[in-house]
Amino acid sequence: MEKDSDDPLIEVAALIQLQASADPVILDCRYALSDPDRGARAFATAHIPGACYASLHRDLSAPLQRYGGRHPLPSSAQFQQFARTLGVSHTTPVVVYDDNRLGFAARAWFLFFFFGHKSIRILNGGLKAWCDAGHPLETHAPASRPAGNFKAKPKENLLVHYAQVKAGLDTAPWQLVDARDHERFAGLKEPIDPIAGHIPTAINQPWQEITETASGKVKAPEALRKQWEPLSNGRPLLNYCGSGVTACVNFFAQYLAGHRDSLLYPGSWSDWCAHQRAHP
Repeated sequence: MEKDSDDPLIEVAALIQLQASADPVILDCRYALSDPDRGARAFATAHIPGACYASLHRDLSAPLQRYGGRHPLPSSAQFQQFARTLGVSHTTPVVVYDDNRLGFAARAWFLFFFFGHKSIRILNGGLKAWCDAGHPLETHAPASRPAGNFKAKPKENLLVHYAQVKAGLDTAPWQLVDARDHERFAGLKEPIDPIAGHIPTAINQPWQEITETASGKVKAPEALRKQWEPLSNGRPLLNYCGSGVTACVNFFAQYLAGHRDSLLYPGSWSDWCAHQRAHP
């Protein structure tokens, strides 16, 4: 049965029930930026029964170009084909998980949300929560499913791109939020992108602070509201990170906290750097 995306978290016990009643599509989104194939290897070793693998660079991003950041959003056609291959139709429940405190699962959640799928949830606590509950993993590849008929309907109003960000620096109707860690935001280190620092007027809210350190579970809604309300000050929050991936964690947390006007700069800092180098 289709669930509304206002309920975007699912606990392990509820996933067990869903598997018994509704045959959900489960996506394992484990990944490592330093080793792009690590997640696929981990999936082949063991995964939640029935899960399929979703690669950040292959399935959840478009091919790299000069602009658009290191992980550009996939096109409607690319994502629609990916979802249909998984067997996703508009009423198919989809559950995503990872082992990195939502770092990659939130990207998958955002894409399904952005392209109009209503029944999309993140497994709270990810793979750790599943294992801590004592449930088994499997090693064999999932059975193929009939192709779905999902039709991508992008919500373009959720996105803000470089030209708009630059033009709005002095009179922005939003508050820029940088999801990277404090040292990268402050320009004290930059291990990936060619320029250190942050977009002017941005404030820093590292994505790891959305979840509890020990369990990897999302903080309670009230804690999230207390975290975000002072930062928004009545304005939409425009999220970015290094390449538009972990910014989705903050977007997801804001959604849980009741913010329905949050935005994403999909190219993020890597796209900003590309433009700044081309036109200093």
